[in-house]
Amino acid sequence: MVFCPENKEPRRPLRSTMVHFQASEVQQLLHNKFVVILGDSIQRAVYKDLVLLLQKDSLLTAAQLKAKGELSFEQDQLVAGGQLGELHNGTQYREVRQFCSGSGHHLVRFYFLTRVYSEYLEGVLEELTYGPAPDLVIINSCLWDLSRYGRCSMESYRENLERVFMRMDQVLPDSCLLVWNMAMPLGERVTGGFLLPELQPLAASLRRDVVEGNFYSATLAGDHCFDVLDLHFHFRHAVRHRHRDGVHWDQHAHRHLSHLLLTHVADAWGVELPKRDCAPGCGPVVNFVPGPLPPPVPGPVLGQHRGPVVHRGMPRCVPNSPYDVPRMGGPCRQRLRHSDRLIHTYKLDRRPPAHSGTWPG
Repeated sequence: MVFCPENKEPRRPLRSTMVHFQASEVQQLLHNKFVVILGDSIQRAVYKDLVLLLQKDSLLTAAQLKAKGELSFEQDQLVAGGQLGELHNGTQYREVRQFCSGSGHHLVRFYFLTRVYSEYLEGVLEELTYGPAPDLVIINSCLWDLSRYGRCSMESYRENLERVFMRMDQVLPDSCLLVWNMAMPLGERVTGGFLLPELQPLAASLRRDVVEGNFYSATLAGDHCFDVLDLHFHFRHAVRHRHRDGVHWDQHAHRHLSHLLLTHVADAWGVELPKRDCAPGCGPVVNFVPGPLPPPVPGPVLGQHRGPVVHRGMPRCVPNSPYDVPRMGGPCRQRLRHSDRLIHTYKLDRRPPAHSGTWPG
């Protein structure tokens, strides 16, 4: 039994199709996968929770969530920026982290972004072009874009969103799954480190700006046939898990986020997930009270692959979007659905693709 943060009346948690992953299952899902996470401090916490969950069934500590630019976190390595440079809250702050498992079968890298598209991001894309090709890219940038770059920040944000999706479409291989994490809801009072004292008057309107920015980012991501995870929707009632600064979230929220993200990724890759509720012994107790959940997505027919699903039933590719979002360039090329790609690979190689079966046990 849990308590709703709004009316304090006891209610039972709603059932969902989200899976509570164990570390062993995350290891299998991401076996021989290169994961790249780009974004601000929220996405850094996404990176940290994933790195932790790849190794053990425990939650992040408050100190680990708060730490910034440390030389090492749970066997990872600070590659650039952070304490190797200068710790500050300016738009030129950099932090690159990387985790490689002891087995060598898991590689996760994080790039700190203060703007969704910039010369720095072009440098990151160049690294991804000439280095190992990523299998999964998780990205978000919103709060810095809307608060630190002048009065026309929303217009610039829309233009930069179009640029970043266009460049991702050009650079990433067709086999790569890109998930755009929509920005999480802000509190009524925002005091995060990214918001300088002289910019505090913007805090009142920033909550509305985030909603507008989410609308544009989700629509443009759909136009380019990328996946979208609506974290604003999932966490809109989870106020008890948001920190006092109105921006950051506790370890229970981030573990819930990891479960949502991994469930989405597994669905996109056509992986059959373990059918179980979160029960004693399946990992740390996650004291999370979610908001109302969307209707469950029907399961696949036995033997078929499942295609990627965008949250709340939105089609993954929206060639004729009903939203009035002017495009800055030509029409995007149609990306193959990952389920189609897996089936195509199976027909060519005459062997089952990786992670196409059920979990052991």
